[in-house]
Amino acid sequence: MLKAKGITLHYGGSQILHGIDFEAKTGEITCVMGTNGTGKTSLLKALAGTHPRSGGSVELGGESLGVLPAQQMARRGLSVVPQGRMIFPLLTVRENLETAFAVLPKSEHHIAEEVYELFPVLKDMRARRGGDLSGGQQQQLAIARAMLMRPKVLLLDEPTEGIQPNIIQQIGHVLTHLKAKGDIAIVLVEQYFEFAYGLADQFYVLQRGAVSVSGAKARFEKADLRAHVSV
Repeated sequence: MLKAKGITLHYGGSQILHGIDFEAKTGEITCVMGTNGTGKTSLLKALAGTHPRSGGSVELGGESLGVLPAQQMARRGLSVVPQGRMIFPLLTVRENLETAFAVLPKSEHHIAEEVYELFPVLKDMRARRGGDLSGGQQQQLAIARAMLMRPKVLLLDEPTEGIQPNIIQQIGHVLTHLKAKGDIAIVLVEQYFEFAYGLADQFYVLQRGAVSVSGAKARFEKADLRAHVSV
């Protein structure tokens, strides 16, 4: 579903990504791992259009995409759950969810019942302001909002960061559910090794802005993969 080749990215005069080749398949969870500062979030930004890539190409469903802004990438089918969640604190939960409508045709401007089934707390708190929710509840809201965009590719940037264990478990169930539907590719940037290892089908490990190892989960012994991630 998503294929990138030779991705480079700069922040000012500093090169952050060095020719990354990357692929995420429909019906799979592809996990990007590595220590802090290796370029994981930068790769997501380059794929999603939130930071223009300096070079390389991106294909979505076999269609080549130019260097498009984030809203256009979202309209093409890339939906992002950013690090820090970036919900609107003064809008209600329902209003936060409805911001997803900006990239959808008017006929699809409704909140699917599936969202409330997967995240019951959001149904209970529809009238509460986003800023009044706990960190874990805000993360659920950010994932639900991304789901409402009906993405072909769902990009998640460290969704477990600072989240209590019971909500981490729920997020894992949601990602497993979305994967099982078989119509979406999921890209997960994650540092919580056990969570990532339990979910992922494919791994990319970054070091210094480049891919150090990659491949299907079956290729790696768990201890060896953990060692690569810790370098």
